[in-house]
Amino acid sequence: MTFFHFGNCVALAFVPYVIVYKCSGLAEYSAFWKCVNAGAAYLFTQLCKLLILATFFPASDLPAGQFDVVGEFLKSTVDLADLVGLHMVMSRIGKGPLKFLISGMGWATSELIMTKFLPLWVGARGIEFDWKYMQISLDSNVSLVHHISLATLVWLYSRTDLHKSALPVVITLLALSSYRPLIVEILIHAVGLGSWTLLL
Repeated sequence: MTFFHFGNCVALAFVPYVIVYKCSGLAEYSAFWKCVNAGAAYLFTQLCKLLILATFFPASDLPAGQFDVVGEFLKSTVDLADLVGLHMVMSRIGKGPLKFLISGMGWATSELIMTKFLPLWVGARGIEFDWKYMQISLDSNVSLVHHISLATLVWLYSRTDLHKSALPVVITLLALSSYRPLIVEILIHAVGLGSWTLLL
């Protein structure tokens, strides 16, 4: 029964990625290795972010129940490196309208493997059923949409033929997506949102 639950969680997490890859036309353009390169760029960007966070942002001295908004804001500012990493990946892929889809797909898949596969492997095979592994699987689908949207926004920002009236909207959406973890933490502490409500 536990292996069946693990299989369901892994299928719920990974199958949408396969469906997007097959149905979006990426498979027809032989974009697999380009997606792998985008995933490697994700790993390099995360390593750089970790080094910056460990060097310049020490742990807060606040008690465990309090939330340091300024410190978390500064830590979330480091997430702007994701935008730079996505831009660099898209500039290496070349021209074409699929480069934002390739970048977002590789970025999201690498994040899925690095952050969600191990908790599913260790926890979903456990003795007891727990809904949090279903939440992890559903959250991976939200992350797929988020990363493809983020790559699209980076691609739109880098275009020279973008209308000037649309530029503030793109910049605002890029800022909101970069500071999404901070906004989520503020909503959790201020409003007291539960995990299912937050997922929705």
